Amino acid sequence: MTNFESYSAENQTIPDVFFLVGISYLNKLQILLFAVVLVTYLLTLFGNLLIILLIKLNPSLHTPMYFFLVNLSVLEICCTTSVTPQLLVHLLVEEKTISLLGCAAQLYFFVLTGLATCCLLGGMAYDRYVAICHPLHYTTIMNSRVCALLAGASWGIGISVAIVHTVWIFSLPFCGSKYIPHYFCYTEPLQKMLCTDPWKNVIFGLSVLVLFVIGPFLLIVLSYIRIISTILKLPSAEGRRKAFSTCSSHLTVVTLLYGAALLSDLKLKSSSTPESDQLISLMHTVVTPMLNPIIYSLRNKEVKGAFRNTVGKAISSCSRRY
Repeated sequence: MTNFESYSAENQTIPDVFFLVGISYLNKLQILLFAVVLVTYLLTLFGNLLIILLIKLNPSLHTPMYFFLVNLSVLEICCTTSVTPQLLVHLLVEEKTISLLGCAAQLYFFVLTGLATCCLLGGMAYDRYVAICHPLHYTTIMNSRVCALLAGASWGIGISVAIVHTVWIFSLPFCGSKYIPHYFCYTEPLQKMLCTDPWKNVIFGLSVLVLFVIGPFLLIVLSYIRIISTILKLPSAEGRRKAFSTCSSHLTVVTLLYGAALLSDLKLKSSSTPESDQLISLMHTVVTPMLNPIIYSLRNKEVKGAFRNTVGKAISSCSRRY
């Protein structure tokens, strides 16, 4: 028996509770961070719920692009809600514990929303490709059935891979430690606590990364190569500007998501620290979900028009009532 196998056999445990010690070093700054995270979380909920409500109430927004946007908003709410409430509690208490079931649930929803979002953004890129490169056939190609299939596939991939990933991690023994050097149950620190051959986890993680993160990204890149090529061939500058504007919000969200993912997963280990890892994770789980509804509303005339229309109807209804 090797030293690793001997150590594993003697120290295998399945903890009932974990201690999340990632934010303990902040000390007095925890109150300030609590206020910032709370405001950000409330803005995230308000912004994404408002987007969903506006699209639901305005028939003019019942198009494939906004159908995907509703799904994206739901994913953002699920992502931040799986992590932020627990973080807010831990910023106020001394003992930062989480149960085994709670830890598994956090990991599950984080993986689900992350993978589903990547796949959904790939579907949204395909929608923009069809709209710009094949405008005459757009309504035929991007019909309700195709949209439902793309969104359903995104959710299905996220749900199924998250189940496999979570069961895989929590079916393996841990090497005695109950302390997770992070503010939530994240894959990388959990894998480091396992009493198993790390290469099995690395191979599984790389397979998921290539298929469901890099795969959609390549689809996005290929779509935009064709989109940009088509836009540059348009005869008028105004036509090119309008075509680019329909893609700007999606491109910004893609940049935010994959920028954070690249910093988190493909960072140089030599320059990585627990503090920098947690800062990147905060951007992904707390800040980015708040920015998406802002990105899709500030430069979107249709969303702003729908907002004014909805507010106007609400004011008119109240005036007639009183």
